Amino acid sequence: MDNGLAEKGLSGKGLKAGAVGLVGAVVIGVSCIAPAYTLTAALGPTVSEVGVQLPAIFLVGFIPMILVAFGYRELNNAMPDAGTSFTWASRAFGPWMGWMGGWGLIAATIIVLSNLAAVAVDFFYLMLAQLFGNPELGELSKNLPLNIATTLVFIALACWISYRGMEATKGVQYVLVAFQLLVLGWFAVAAFSHVANGTAFDATAISPDWFNPFAVGSFSAFAAGVSLSIFIYWGWDVTLTMNEETRNPEKTPGRAATVTVVVIVVIYMTVALATLSFAGVGETGLGAGNPDNQSSIFAVLSGPVMGPFAILMSLAILSSSAASLQSTFVSPARTMLAMGHYKALPARFGKVSPRFKSPNYATIAAGVAAAAFYVITRTTSENALWDTITALGMMICFYYGITALACVWFFRAHAFSTGRAFFFKFLAPLLGGVILLVMFFKTAADSMDPEYGSGSSVGGLGMVFILGMGVILLGVVIMLVMSRLRPEFFKGQVLARGN
Repeated sequence: MDNGLAEKGLSGKGLKAGAVGLVGAVVIGVSCIAPAYTLTAALGPTVSEVGVQLPAIFLVGFIPMILVAFGYRELNNAMPDAGTSFTWASRAFGPWMGWMGGWGLIAATIIVLSNLAAVAVDFFYLMLAQLFGNPELGELSKNLPLNIATTLVFIALACWISYRGMEATKGVQYVLVAFQLLVLGWFAVAAFSHVANGTAFDATAISPDWFNPFAVGSFSAFAAGVSLSIFIYWGWDVTLTMNEETRNPEKTPGRAATVTVVVIVVIYMTVALATLSFAGVGETGLGAGNPDNQSSIFAVLSGPVMGPFAILMSLAILSSSAASLQSTFVSPARTMLAMGHYKALPARFGKVSPRFKSPNYATIAAGVAAAAFYVITRTTSENALWDTITALGMMICFYYGITALACVWFFRAHAFSTGRAFFFKFLAPLLGGVILLVMFFKTAADSMDPEYGSGSSVGGLGMVFILGMGVILLGVVIMLVMSRLRPEFFKGQVLARGN
């Protein structure tokens, strides 16, 4: 790390430099987003909100993501630091806002780690049922003790691979990502072939109207669709948290983030068009609008579309969730590493494995937290687990929004110096950040309704609101405790503000 950055309080943390190139970073970024897992879960609910305007909504959701990605890229070019949102918001807005930005990232990723493990377990037993032709094996995931035990094994394996460093992470990801993209491509080609041959369930011709977001029936449906589409792009910022371990750390992570988002939107558009063309949006049979199909659209369509090769889709979703489970460990571990390194968390979080050059204590802490979160929510109430996943969108918008606006504020002195600076350092992150923070407050307001999410409520307030705000308030409490235990950071003595 150069002397200019060191003067501002930034410093290296002992991670293995140069371990990942542009292609490796993009592969890990795509893996973290988990396209096969995300699509099977998100296609149905989004269709139920916006119908054939699914491609339009996917494109609208892409806009704030690419705008925010531009801001992340500029911040990384100026300050390549593994703490990303935490470090950058601290430099722009001071230690308190920086700490909450870091907390938003950690909380969101740990929550999704537990969900990814749960999905991987469900598809693991479904794959066994298909492989051995025994439907009873698929039901084993409903056995609570066995489900919890298997989930903890998945979390432990992912944690172990991540602990072994970025090169081990990258090697696993190449195989798993390539496989899921191959199967998604196979599915799309097969679906379009059925349409061309007249064997599709409800062959529907692609229309320009599908790409018109203004054709959506109501603003509430539009907002719900955009909220879902923002979630499906989440995870590209993992490429930035690897910045101290990439080749050319000032440039490669930002480029990888942009490429990742573009690759993902191409995948999503292709599969969305194939699904709508084959199945239509009807509410009966194989229709994408059928409520019975919406929890996992590929589980329903893979057989009719891919025939005897349908088991490959189950394997792809299993590998997608397992790959994302493993790559998602990268972000919280490195954020906690940075927070420990800069004295915002206990010093042990700032330790790096001498052998693997990875955040050893922080990686294990993320695994333990994800495991504990899953066990507590799964044994308390299944609704609590899924409502927390719904509340996840609030945290994503929260810390992405803070980071985007940190870009605007940090570069304010020379944002108008050139046309490029105006767009990438001011306009793009400003628009992206405002859109996401508006979505944050709208989701918070909507989720106060007890009917939001699973329909659970406490004291007349929706469970999603209670969980979402509860996690953010928990961060405030921990921050206040840390301000007493580690006052140097909170007094601004570690990371200097300004640019």
